[in-house]
Amino acid sequence: MAVSDLQNIRIDEYNYDLPDNRIAKYPLAKRDESKLLVYKEGQITDSHFKELPDYIPDDSLMIFNNTKVIQARVHFQKSTGARIEIFCLEPHFPNDYQLNFQQTHKCSWVCLIGNLKKWKEGDLIRELTINNHTIKFSAKRTQTNGDSHIVEFEWNNENITFSEILDVAGELPIPPYLNRNTEEQDKQTYQTVYSKIEGSVAAPTAGLHFTSEVFEALKNKGIKTNEVTLHVGAGTFRPVKTEDVKDHIMHSEFISVKKEVIEQLLDHQGKIIPVGTTSVRTLESLYYIGKILGEESHNTELKVFQWQPYENDKVADFTAKKALKNIIGYLNKHNLNTLIAETQIIIVPGYDYKIVDGIITNFHQPKSTLLLLVSAFIKGNNWKTIYKHALDYNYRFLSYGDSSLLLKD
Repeated sequence: MAVSDLQNIRIDEYNYDLPDNRIAKYPLAKRDESKLLVYKEGQITDSHFKELPDYIPDDSLMIFNNTKVIQARVHFQKSTGARIEIFCLEPHFPNDYQLNFQQTHKCSWVCLIGNLKKWKEGDLIRELTINNHTIKFSAKRTQTNGDSHIVEFEWNNENITFSEILDVAGELPIPPYLNRNTEEQDKQTYQTVYSKIEGSVAAPTAGLHFTSEVFEALKNKGIKTNEVTLHVGAGTFRPVKTEDVKDHIMHSEFISVKKEVIEQLLDHQGKIIPVGTTSVRTLESLYYIGKILGEESHNTELKVFQWQPYENDKVADFTAKKALKNIIGYLNKHNLNTLIAETQIIIVPGYDYKIVDGIITNFHQPKSTLLLLVSAFIKGNNWKTIYKHALDYNYRFLSYGDSSLLLKD
């Protein structure tokens, strides 16, 4: 599919009526009691998530996104009484997530700012008590880029890390479409049970259904599992606002994949089933990173750009196996155990999946890039059949809602 063909994709064709009462405002008490819609060979089966292992093909490899949601919303109150919200999107300096969280005096982030008109100049300051120490925590706006801003944070205790500050001063950023404030229980329910690596501002929500019991059942069936990291940005759940998909600007996200995972993907003979659209985007991005590394004149920037999959994509002899081998060769050459890269990939109808054989995913917002990704996987207008069934049979939608298992015909 060429980039020029994208002008034929109108976002209105990926719209549907989603009543507010179908959006799950809270999760179920037991994660794996949620409903599961299974789609295979044009047939729909209704089940529950705890039965997922029964539907996963034998000898499958499942890939999970182990990112952890940070308490990214930080509130300040000016002496005038005005409340300013700073929403930390991604680290600016240091731009490495782990290094940034470990800073003990100052750091800066790319942020969105709520009530910006009330913060024209000066520093925002608040006092915090951390580990029985009272500190002064300040925020200074240093640069503007479109609707985002660079904010420098500073504090006067070098025994306290920025990660500790967010744990005390920050608020978990649950999706705005839930139309409610963050509650204490969200700190647990809006994290997957396997979350490890801090950095996301939104949860990889397909993973919210998994429990230790489901993992045990997968293990007993002989299903292999492994993990990647994609830190989910705020743009993931943002609806497409342009009429034509080609005019939508996709957000970039940080990905990290260990060499052992890439080797397992290369050697695996069965189905590869990622959990969530973030894992899908990570796996499919590996193909294009491998393609970059296969080019003699490739630069050092390992980034998959938004429309790269649709530019000269028809290389008959360049397989997913070749891409993965190129990545392993690159890691070995540079004595690296982990691939660190960036992806802006957008997956739209007409996309040719390179690595993924199935997807576990929730039910997504109308006119969203996530719905486009699902439509690209199941082809044609089959997404409409699935979503109509889910609405007719009382499935719960969006982040805290039910899920689906989509398998290639």
